[in-house]
Amino acid sequence: MPEITPEIVAEHGLSPEEYERLLHALGREPNLTELGIFSVMWSEHCSYKSSRIHLKKLPTEAPWVICGPGENAGVIDIGDGDAAIFKMESHNHPSYIEPYQGAATGVGGILRDVFTMGARPVANLNALRFGRPDHPKMRHLISGVVHGIGGYGNCVGVPTVGGEVSFDPAYDGNILVNAMTVGVAKTDKIFYSAAAGVGNPVVYVGSKTGRDGIHGATMASADFGEDSEEKRPTVQVGDPFTEKLLIEACLELMASDAIVAIQDMGAAGLTSSSVEMASKGGVGIKLVMDQVPCREEGMTPYEMMLSESQERMLMVLKPGREAEAEAIFRKWELDFAVIGEVTDTGRMELVWRGETVADIPLGPLADEAPLYDRPHLTQEEYKAWAQVKPLGELPESTDIAGDLLKLMGSPHLASRRWIWEQYDTQVGGDTVQRPGGDAAVVRVHGSDKALAMTTDCTPRYCYADPVEGGKQAIAETYRNLSAVGATPLAVTNCLNFANPQRPEIMAQIVGCLEGMSEACRALDFPIVSGNVSLYNESKATGGGSAILPTPAIGAVGLMPDWRKSATIAFKNEGDTICLVGGRRNDGNGHLGQSLWLREIAGQQAGAPPEVDLDHELVVGALVRDLIDQGMVTAVHDVSDGGSAVALTEMALAGNLGAEVLLWEPFTADAFGEDQGLYIVTVADDEQMSALTALEEACDAAGVQCAIIGAVGGDSIKFVDVKEWEADRFDGLSEVSLAELRTAHEGFFPRLMNGELAA
Repeated sequence: MPEITPEIVAEHGLSPEEYERLLHALGREPNLTELGIFSVMWSEHCSYKSSRIHLKKLPTEAPWVICGPGENAGVIDIGDGDAAIFKMESHNHPSYIEPYQGAATGVGGILRDVFTMGARPVANLNALRFGRPDHPKMRHLISGVVHGIGGYGNCVGVPTVGGEVSFDPAYDGNILVNAMTVGVAKTDKIFYSAAAGVGNPVVYVGSKTGRDGIHGATMASADFGEDSEEKRPTVQVGDPFTEKLLIEACLELMASDAIVAIQDMGAAGLTSSSVEMASKGGVGIKLVMDQVPCREEGMTPYEMMLSESQERMLMVLKPGREAEAEAIFRKWELDFAVIGEVTDTGRMELVWRGETVADIPLGPLADEAPLYDRPHLTQEEYKAWAQVKPLGELPESTDIAGDLLKLMGSPHLASRRWIWEQYDTQVGGDTVQRPGGDAAVVRVHGSDKALAMTTDCTPRYCYADPVEGGKQAIAETYRNLSAVGATPLAVTNCLNFANPQRPEIMAQIVGCLEGMSEACRALDFPIVSGNVSLYNESKATGGGSAILPTPAIGAVGLMPDWRKSATIAFKNEGDTICLVGGRRNDGNGHLGQSLWLREIAGQQAGAPPEVDLDHELVVGALVRDLIDQGMVTAVHDVSDGGSAVALTEMALAGNLGAEVLLWEPFTADAFGEDQGLYIVTVADDEQMSALTALEEACDAAGVQCAIIGAVGGDSIKFVDVKEWEADRFDGLSEVSLAELRTAHEGFFPRLMNGELAA
């Protein structure tokens, strides 16, 4: 064993203070294996040492929550003895270094988090952030990430049904790849990770251990320097076909009562899985490293413990059930080995070639890991630091239709069809709504129920005002679920931020969590699982660029009858278009931090729109009731780009145009990004009974409802409401659906064909 020098300690990501703490915990100098174990367990990626103190502020409980944060995934009751199990995680740094395998193993890892708990995965989603489309590396990154997600998800047989993609220069040197999986289990067959039973066997199943992914957790807990290519060996390599076998083998064994505890080997591999199982169970664990299945010659205990090779699980079995379990895993052509036992020592003991090569108390590795209350700016100090310019006077658009055409073809709003058509969205036969709407809808197999699911976040809002941005991220997913008719039940998250040791970044973290917490409490929308990814910044881009604060939110809701789910597509000529929820901001649309302001006016100024959580709760319940009662023919929430963009997305989805009324000031009315708004259509009939019923329902709920147009034609035609009232229909401006579709569908093919390269 080499001597532990300050240089070796630094290479393992431990500060001098943390190393002193390690010495105190051990009462002696560590050997290299012990140092490696401490380094990964105390990494930001595994210990959440900069965020744990603030994560405790989030609401995590509700009558339908079976298991909140702390396990592999969150669990909620969806009735009839069924549970939905879901989580979202990051694979940011690996995906920047090696985009295909980084994204693929991100999908593989989140799948294991879900089926570890006894669920059959039914859907994958993702949230992707890329830098400038014309950045010289971005086309390579986009292609690799998309093919990695599809290559893994398609092969493993789980549909990829939803997600989001956005672009900003802040992600040039540090893209974000966040993956979410939703699974379904029986409430009486949920499996947890706490080890129990002194003397019970600890078994290793799945693939063999290799040298890929060593120091992956440590790499994910530091920013990028100029040497990102040198970190390629820290990226894991995935095998979706083995993962499929592992899913089936685990579910088959779970049908018995042989399993006491189970944990997937994710970040920090065998180290984190064994430490977490033993510490949660309040027991000790002894592993015989000679028994670990390895695919490379001469692997040391250090390498075995820190490897992040994929498709591996650790289990504690009931005594005497080893042969039964082994038969199942051998049948599925997977490795199986008894590698240790549960002890009563409260310590991790590793034995190799008859000698003890590590002996560590579990407390300091897990529950007693470092916890920091990092200095942070107040929100007032942060806003002064961020230097967001006031909105000031804005010129009126000279061509509403022309601006709409530019927005629909812009990177942020262009169709993602090129991406999601590379994913298998239908495998399993239960996908009700695939990508392109407000939320994906997947039927609970063999029932009338369906789960709705979505991911969302608006980082530019979070940068301008972390508290309001955090609120909006939760409220937006709440609206997405409500817009398809699902009752929002619970949230998972992936909190992506830059270096927490910078007070301004820590202010973003604290502010976003404050806003998220407030929104979740107000909307009765608890957070049941999640992930924190920090140090997302890169010196390689010249100047230490930090990503925008990106608390990506994944959310799940429930529909009793999947047949009632609403879609965004216009359905019939003559249907009346209504705006439900009313305009905020004294009747003017909110243009601060809007896409129109950024893409058309070339400014990033003003405060983001305020979120009225009481209003969100009322209007969301109203919209869900309208859908349940069959009173509306199409529904879409208003978000990026305002009502003009939402209407256009509905028109393109249904291949039907619209005549749209605008109130002065026209720009704000068309492109303002007010919150808590939905666009709905009601059927055309001579008595206008459908419209009357809608207006009465809105009145009863105390929610504003305004007629803003009618479905029909082959264009989007904007009309001044004053002209309309005077029976003049010349219109302000007009753009054909054909032009809009060409712009909307053309961006990604042109980008990936190299037509937008710098």
